[in-house]
Amino acid sequence: MTASRNQDRTGFPPVIENASAQGRIVLVCEHASNRIPPRWGDLGLSEAQRRAHIAWDPGALGLARGLARHLDAVLVHAPVSRLVYDCNRAPDMAGAMPARSEIHDIPGNATITPEERAARTAEIYIPFHDGLHAVLMDRIARGLHPALITIHSFTPVYFGKPRAVEFGVIHDADDTLPRAILAEAQARTRLRAELNEPYSARDDVTHTLRLHATPYALPNAMLEVRNDLIATPEAEAAMAATLAPVLAAAMATLTPEPV
Repeated sequence: MTASRNQDRTGFPPVIENASAQGRIVLVCEHASNRIPPRWGDLGLSEAQRRAHIAWDPGALGLARGLARHLDAVLVHAPVSRLVYDCNRAPDMAGAMPARSEIHDIPGNATITPEERAARTAEIYIPFHDGLHAVLMDRIARGLHPALITIHSFTPVYFGKPRAVEFGVIHDADDTLPRAILAEAQARTRLRAELNEPYSARDDVTHTLRLHATPYALPNAMLEVRNDLIATPEAEAAMAATLAPVLAAAMATLTPEPV
């Protein structure tokens, strides 16, 4: 593991792993951690709530690490809970520092001031996206033709409604890579795989793709895995072994742009 290149900055820069990877894929895990730094206390939440999916994407970091190993990919992940700041949301989005997540109130976010919102943005959001941008620009400059893939997990039950989908592939403006991933998943695995499920760009979940991939015409996709399928380290490893060939085959359908 290597730390972020932005260690000289204040705040909470991303963690960057496998920075010297030669594969094209850059993996991103915005909801990797449920850590709430001491300055924010416990946000008024119980220990059980801080461990629950509202605070992070359980299993997503372990899965992303497994994929990074299989695919020789860089991995960029956030070091704090999405309840302090959700790095997949712009500062003006309600979900960036949510006062409520699913059925849970977040007392520590209920009355934050504009100054506190700006401070969290400066300490968490800006360093995270600066760090990811630097990784991508470095790889573009080196002719590595990066593709950006974000890794998430979702709950089997949401607002009391069971979800049958097991693997979701979500796209923003460019659906080329997502459709290739979906086709390979359906051909190579037994996962119930669907496009734009359980979320879609209409739910404002593709901020990272819009910010970093679209302006540079980079292939991109957001992946969602149901978290009961990656609930243990062994399950994370198994899912990584299942999905790595899917991603590799999908990437092979792309033609890199000339340097």
